[in-house]
Amino acid sequence: MKTFLLAIVLAAPALAGEPLATRIAHTDPSKYRSAPRIHGGAGELRFMGLFDSKTLETNLIFLHRGVLPPGGGIGHHFHHQMEEMFVIFDNAAQFTIDGRTSLLEGPAGAPCKMGHSHAIYNHTDKPTQWMNIAVGSVRGRYDAEDLGDDRVGVTIDPKPVFTHMRLDSKLLRPVTASHGGKGTVRYRRALRPEMFRTNWGYVDHLVIPPGASEGLHRHDFMEEFYYVINGHGQVTVDKETAEIGPGDAVPVRLREAHGFYNHAQQDLELMVVGITLEKGKFDTTDLGDSMAGGK
Repeated sequence: MKTFLLAIVLAAPALAGEPLATRIAHTDPSKYRSAPRIHGGAGELRFMGLFDSKTLETNLIFLHRGVLPPGGGIGHHFHHQMEEMFVIFDNAAQFTIDGRTSLLEGPAGAPCKMGHSHAIYNHTDKPTQWMNIAVGSVRGRYDAEDLGDDRVGVTIDPKPVFTHMRLDSKLLRPVTASHGGKGTVRYRRALRPEMFRTNWGYVDHLVIPPGASEGLHRHDFMEEFYYVINGHGQVTVDKETAEIGPGDAVPVRLREAHGFYNHAQQDLELMVVGITLEKGKFDTTDLGDSMAGGK
């Protein structure tokens, strides 16, 4: 199964020299591949690779997007040189961290620190929309140790005893002129830097209302990717602008100026993952362009 996972990771295209519209990865269920008993888990997982270890210059290993069918899951396993986070966007799933299992309802996620164990299982009778993000301590190096445990029928803690996040719009706070942008967006840092041991910096939740924007800015010591949870809008990276919609993932490399504008009639909801060149080294330079009206 490890070989299968690595094949999926390496299947995502490299970014070098590609136009912005080509660089943006699109979730496409027709391209999902079926993988049974991943890490000794129950049932199957259906997924595709959106990004691989060549997508960014920092230590992102992969971004996977797929679905956990009813009775499907990923078995209990360790990573000794990397960190992962399973995210669900709807329905529910049983998350396990270090052998303790709790039910989380989507949209939610649980990071697993390097050297700790984790698993996930869809105990419901409906499919669960799922994502997996992996960041390594060594660029491009994947490792896993399976524990032969599918986590089916285990004891469920009524309250999680592990770090987790909820992508709940009710938790967001207003931010006016974000990075010099137009209007007021809603924002929250869902996971902070100290919750990770690798150079994984944070996970942010951002909602840009119609007519509002996040202004043009850049990072010299960290990279990001933006995943569109809901809505439509425009993204500008350096001098290129492209349309984005649900299921799109936008990679932003070192020193690339980037901003977002919502020209649609509904909120543009984004999950933002930041990865640094060095642990704890963050920077942002606003460039004085509101992105109002797009490009």
